Formats: sequence, C-alpha cells, structure tokens
Amino acid sequence: MNILSNSRRICRAVAVVLLGLAGAGALGQEMHHRHATVVAKAPVFVASTAKPFAALMADAMAVMDDGMQHAPMNGVSEHDFVTMMIPHHQGAVNMAKALLLTTKNLEMRNLAQGIITEQQNEINVMRAWLQRYHATPAKIGPLSIIKKE
Repeated sequence: MNILSNSRRICRAVAVVLLGLAGAGALGQEMHHRHATVVAKAPVFVASTAKPFAALMADAMAVMDDGMQHAPMNGVSEHDFVTMMIPHHQGAVNMAKALLLTTKNLEMRNLAQGIITEQQNEINVMRAWLQRYHATPAKIGPLSIIKKE
C-alpha cells in the first residue's frame, strides 16, 4: 500500500507540473498574440525648448532609427539606398533643428541651417527619384529612370 500511495503522489506531482507547463505555454502564447496585435506608433520628433538638447537628440535618433528599420526594401540597391537615406537625412535635419533651439553660436547656427537646407534638398531629390522609380513599369535598373530634361 505504501508503494501505491507513493506512486499516486508522484503521478499527482507530475500531473501538476505538466499542467503548470501547459498553462505557462498557453499564457505565453496569449501574451505573444496580445503583443502581436499591438501596433507600436512610430516615434515623432518635435523640436521644442521644453526638452533639453540631449533629449531632442535622442528623439531625433529614435525617429531616424525607426524610419531606417522600417524602410520598404525590395532588393534593388538604388531603391533600398534611397528609402533608407531619406530617414537618415531627416534625422540630420531634426538634429540641426535641435541645435538651432539651443545655441547662440553663429558658426554652429550657420552650420545647422546649411544642413537643414542641403539635407532637405537631397530628400526632395530622393523622393523625386522614388516617384520616377515607382512610375516606371519595368524596373530594369537605374538607367531606366534617369530624369529626362
């Protein structure tokens, strides 16, 4: 009888452990599904004097990193380069805006204003290239979408 009661206790313990593992697995799956349905908002950069410079730079980096990580890649090197460089250049623009909010140094202000102007111009060039790329029926390569003037 003693052996039988020990066997029952062992079986109960094993059953409790197995049920616990099964429950943990189900809980893990439920948490995974809940997480999968939550759509994270992309970070946004807001140039504001309400934040210190370091926080503005961190925000600019977060926006740039998110934009680059979520760039729509298709395996065409020119396309992928441009889709990643747009958020990269926008990051430079955002950082320059942060500097303009915090510095009185004329040399740095001029540098920041130049970065904003040049990077924004390059963003416009890249967006125009993407429009031509997407409008081209056969995406053979970069020669097929050279701007015709």
